[in-house]
Amino acid sequence: MDQEEEIKYFVRVRDTDLDGTKMALIALTGIKGIGRHAAKIITQQAEINPRAILGKMADDEIDRIRTAVDNYTSSVPTWMLNRPIDILSGKPRHLMASEVGLTLEEDINTMRKIRSYRGIRHETGQKVRGQRTKSTGRTGTTVGVSRKKA
Repeated sequence: MDQEEEIKYFVRVRDTDLDGTKMALIALTGIKGIGRHAAKIITQQAEINPRAILGKMADDEIDRIRTAVDNYTSSVPTWMLNRPIDILSGKPRHLMASEVGLTLEEDINTMRKIRSYRGIRHETGQKVRGQRTKSTGRTGTTVGVSRKKA
């Protein structure tokens, strides 16, 4: 115990800073678009211990993780991807990191352009997925019930 391992507090994968003090399995979920199941598959493909602390890993292990994250789309069946059919290309994709937010904005703008029901609801700031709006989701100074004056 003379020499303690140097821990990297931040590990950069896919333009995201991951917490180096956490286990690899949990730290990978810090990337948008990667959940626990996807993180488990990535650690298996990279052939690393999912319970190992990410900041204490060697550089070659972290490089294997980066490679596994980049090759995730081609190594799993299409039903495990978060975008099985891309609207523009028609090919299966798995969105990660900044792609998630950009693609969501792009999809909403497309719905607005084609004037779909969902696009109009997004535009007007109303509930999109069929929730009730009579009593909930009120914004501004809307309060309670207005009664008829007798």
